[in-house]
Amino acid sequence: MSENNQTLSCVIIPMNGRQLLLPNVTIAEVVDYASSDAGANTPEWLVGHLNWRGLELPVISYDAANGAALTIPGDNRGRIVVLNTIGDRHQQVPFMALVTQGIPSQARLTDEQIRTLDGETGPADLMQVEVEGDTAWIPNLEYLESLAAEAVR
Repeated sequence: MSENNQTLSCVIIPMNGRQLLLPNVTIAEVVDYASSDAGANTPEWLVGHLNWRGLELPVISYDAANGAALTIPGDNRGRIVVLNTIGDRHQQVPFMALVTQGIPSQARLTDEQIRTLDGETGPADLMQVEVEGDTAWIPNLEYLESLAAEAVR
């Protein structure tokens, strides 16, 4: 019996009260969280900046970008996920960063393991899905890239 199920390598990223699901290829690197001051008169979703490979990347709070409170990770649990950008602003902002509330984990998933849910989404959410009984959100990367571009200006 041969199995023709195609799998997709994914990353599950813990946020405050939810988890994100992204294809593995969107992740450039996961680094330890290091606090940086966003400065005065900055958007509430901007945690600060990350000096990464000679670039100053805006670090976005996914929670705050979705209208919730800005949550900074504590107890050395948080990480920063550096994401490749793919949208119209890629030349201006080739990478962006999200602060997490824990260590991302990898998963190999098939179509049968993911089911779209009808749930409430925020501006940073593309859709809500169920992954093997757990709820996850697929982020709206275009929206997040627009925020990163705004922070770079």
